[in-house]
Amino acid sequence: MTTISPTGTNLDEANEFLAKYPEVEGIDIVMTDCHGIGRGKIIRRHELISLYKSGRAMPSSLFGQDVAGDDVDASGQVLDGGGDKRCWPLSGTLGMMPHTKRGQVLVSMYDANGTGYPAEPRHALVKQIDNAKAAGFTPMGAFELEFYLVDRKPDQNGRYQPAGYVMTGRRALNRNTMAVDELDEMSPLFDAIYEGAAHLGLTLESLISEYAVGQFELTIRYRDLLRAADDVIIAKRLIRSCARRFGIEACFMAKPFGHDAGSGMHLHLSLADTSGNNLYADQADGALSPLMLHSIAGIRHTVGDTMLVLAPFLNSWRRFASASYSPASDDWGIENRTVALRVPGTPGNTRHFEHRVAGVDANPYMVAAVTLAGALRGIAAKQDPGPAVEGHSYAQQRLNSLPKSWPQSWPQSWPQSWLEAIHRMEQSEFVKEVLGASLHQAFTAVKHAEYQRLALEVSQAEWDLYGFVV
Repeated sequence: MTTISPTGTNLDEANEFLAKYPEVEGIDIVMTDCHGIGRGKIIRRHELISLYKSGRAMPSSLFGQDVAGDDVDASGQVLDGGGDKRCWPLSGTLGMMPHTKRGQVLVSMYDANGTGYPAEPRHALVKQIDNAKAAGFTPMGAFELEFYLVDRKPDQNGRYQPAGYVMTGRRALNRNTMAVDELDEMSPLFDAIYEGAAHLGLTLESLISEYAVGQFELTIRYRDLLRAADDVIIAKRLIRSCARRFGIEACFMAKPFGHDAGSGMHLHLSLADTSGNNLYADQADGALSPLMLHSIAGIRHTVGDTMLVLAPFLNSWRRFASASYSPASDDWGIENRTVALRVPGTPGNTRHFEHRVAGVDANPYMVAAVTLAGALRGIAAKQDPGPAVEGHSYAQQRLNSLPKSWPQSWPQSWPQSWLEAIHRMEQSEFVKEVLGASLHQAFTAVKHAEYQRLALEVSQAEWDLYGFVV
């Protein structure tokens, strides 16, 4: 076994893939930008070995681009850099996508000296995981993905709508929440997704019909936190590409339909020791672990600064406009789906908590990085999370549950808008420390540019409401 790359991959992995899939002629190499979008190339079969031996050049300016792929000069990644860096394959992510008849591998960018490129989000998570391990903790996690399946073409009014069932062509008229027959009518698509997951080393688990027409949720198996974030990138790409081949589109906007449920990306998190024992497990008397409670407190202290990571786009903020299973505060509670930080009710050694704030449009590496960093801060300071919320959190005032131990100067509310979240993160020393100066500058600059772009765009809704009336 010969290890060559700074990611720890070796040539055996590439050779085994080529031997297992002799029919594959193309391989997608995918690097994830700050928006969670895959950027990269399709290489030919004979180029795979060279990717593992010497990496592949890509421009670092990819981390200074907006969601449309346009350069943002203020990001510090374009005019002050932007040159090619080496991207190396990530171990365990090389796999086959049967529906495309191509392979796929995730890659990560490195400087010439072999250190991770500082503006890449994945490296920010690696840094926080290293911090956790230095403190004796192994972060474990899993994400749940909510998404819509949507018709490829808009209707006669120019509006997109939920897709009909791929088996029957019938359209749903009702939410049909958790209806098994609805899953059956979509089963050809989901069978293809599960087949692809098996070839990609991705363990997709439960599938449900969610709380809106055309909305579904897939859960992914619990494992080490870094691979859990990689899993999100692989899963979203798999779902999208499979849906296309059935003539529909997978939509990962946080709120594609204003009057229906938004789509979240819930992160389940725990910390293990070096032997794999869950450190969040209940105490002998059944009480919750103090370590988990300190973690929750740390996240409550920092979540306001991180809202731009959790809700990165203008559309993300529509998800908080209606309290339909989307948390509207930073409360925590036990088996309470109206809070931001939910402790599932199942007691014992599997105890963990669920961070419910992020939309499915968020970058999983950045979400995991700020969540873990908040938890570690809470542990270090032995912070108090305050009392758990009982009952309906949406109807309660957040300030009622603030621990008295919190400093009066601490910000006591979330940002109220996307622009406020941009400014809040821009000024946050906590987020700057977690993401690093380069990624912090690039991400906030890109979001400023994206805000300005949309601020100048007059929507059809404005024309409809105001155009020839006022």
